[in-house]
Amino acid sequence: MTSAVIYARVSSARQKKNETIGSQIAALHAHAETLGLEVPEEWVFADDGHSGATLVRPALERLRDLVAGVGVDVVLCYSPDRLARKFALQALLIEEFTRAGTKVEFVNGPRGGGHVVCVPGL
Repeated sequence: MTSAVIYARVSSARQKKNETIGSQIAALHAHAETLGLEVPEEWVFADDGHSGATLVRPALERLRDLVAGVGVDVVLCYSPDRLARKFALQALLIEEFTRAGTKVEFVNGPRGGGHVVCVPGL
């Protein structure tokens, strides 16, 4: 079975209060199940209250270490702005993951619904 990790992020107190991170994670688990992807519970990374304008986020740093060290087939993220606010940072992360042989998929991409950003070697 293909291995996947989930990354979710909210930056504001209002988002945290409304539990949108929980809804992101639920949607990502459902998407993984639809695709037949296995997501170990310890591979769910969530940054509560961290800006997407920087790469210095605790869960993102652990995710990057995991991808670089262990190898992961797919990183699932709700939308590109949940990965990073700035396009340049999105591109940097996607390139980093691609070099490690990891595909990045957004549930809600620029065109809406299930947008695959990178599929290296598949």
